[in-house]
Amino acid sequence: MPLLKPRHAQSEKPFDDNTQAGQAGVDSTYAWVRMFISVVLGTIGSVGMWAVVLVLPAVQAEFGIDRASASLPYTMTMIGYAVGNVLIGRIVDRFGITRPTIFAALMLGAGFILAAYTTAIWQLAVLQGLLIGIGTAATFGPLIADLSHWFNKRRGIAVAAAASGNYLAGAIWPNILEGYVATQGWRTTYLGIGIVCMVTMIPLALMLRRKLPKTEVVETKQSSVSRKIKTIDLSPRALQTMLALAGICCCVAMAMPQVHLVAYCGDLGFGLKRGAEMLSLMLVGGVLSRIASGFIADYIGGVRTLILGSVLQCLALTLYIPFDGLMSLYIVSFVFGLSQGGIVPSYAIIVREYLPAHEAGQRVGMVIMATLMGMALGGWMSGWIYDVTGSYRTAFLNGIAWNMVNIVIMLLVLWRTREPHDETPIPHPA
Repeated sequence: MPLLKPRHAQSEKPFDDNTQAGQAGVDSTYAWVRMFISVVLGTIGSVGMWAVVLVLPAVQAEFGIDRASASLPYTMTMIGYAVGNVLIGRIVDRFGITRPTIFAALMLGAGFILAAYTTAIWQLAVLQGLLIGIGTAATFGPLIADLSHWFNKRRGIAVAAAASGNYLAGAIWPNILEGYVATQGWRTTYLGIGIVCMVTMIPLALMLRRKLPKTEVVETKQSSVSRKIKTIDLSPRALQTMLALAGICCCVAMAMPQVHLVAYCGDLGFGLKRGAEMLSLMLVGGVLSRIASGFIADYIGGVRTLILGSVLQCLALTLYIPFDGLMSLYIVSFVFGLSQGGIVPSYAIIVREYLPAHEAGQRVGMVIMATLMGMALGGWMSGWIYDVTGSYRTAFLNGIAWNMVNIVIMLLVLWRTREPHDETPIPHPA
């Protein structure tokens, strides 16, 4: 009886039987091309996260509302982004990446175009959450999970590169959109973004139609070949839970500088523009960190890479307390970006190292959703601590405490891990 094709491979364009494994298989030239396409898709699709931040002042002024109400569209975007990573991840496991990405491009296009015609803040918030937030999610967790199937020896660098699209978007899109918002208005800018997303993302998605490599298809359902695997004295559910908790903890700490750095600089008298420059510098450091962490993960594994990044993030977060001068904040912010950028992609690598391949989409999505919950919680909690104490010092200490919990959880995962071994081939009847 032949092996059944995995659900996520049935709807993709099949390989030609004469296709060489080296041409379209794991770690092949095509796999690297696919990685480049994924980075471009991630950079374009992640505009949904950054455009809403850029237009916030204009939206507030036009609707005549307070800052809290004007922030509602961003909050809804992050909720949709978190939920979308799980929902679209499950769809990718079943149908592959092409169809969900095309649908996401249409969601982004419709969301931005419809948002340009809204007449109330609640309408904008709903569109940001249901269309733009969920559509943006397809270009992060699900895209990373799909790409992980195409790499074995260099899976770390591939996953890290795909995840860098999110940070590249943060470094590129605000600079592009700022002038348009100032001269054309936020509504015209949103119309343009919607059109660009549909025109660019759909052709790129069609370039990802090839189904999974044959070796990966076999692995996803029934391993009939010998391979190296990692084992752990935890059930898949327990490991997934621990990764989710670790994701919340590390991102509560990560959110402190990322969300409040601009306001912190304003409080110190340096001005909001300086804070924005520091945030951009932090994102550049994050991109470098993600690429470097990918190389490291290919040699020491995802768990050790995550622990390394978490320890460095904790140390960098500590530097914000004694160093509050202008130049020192530039340096500390860049160091913080260099330390934390590789943490989130490491979770995707861990999922692929320990958990079933055919569930990668939904499991990576669940961990990404937990990290986003941590970002949301950390951003709110730091603001609440500032309101209570009148200073960000305690908020930094709070972030350090959450960071240490993350380190403890991942050390426990490492302690329960057993050395990789060759899996015994499972004979199947012809």
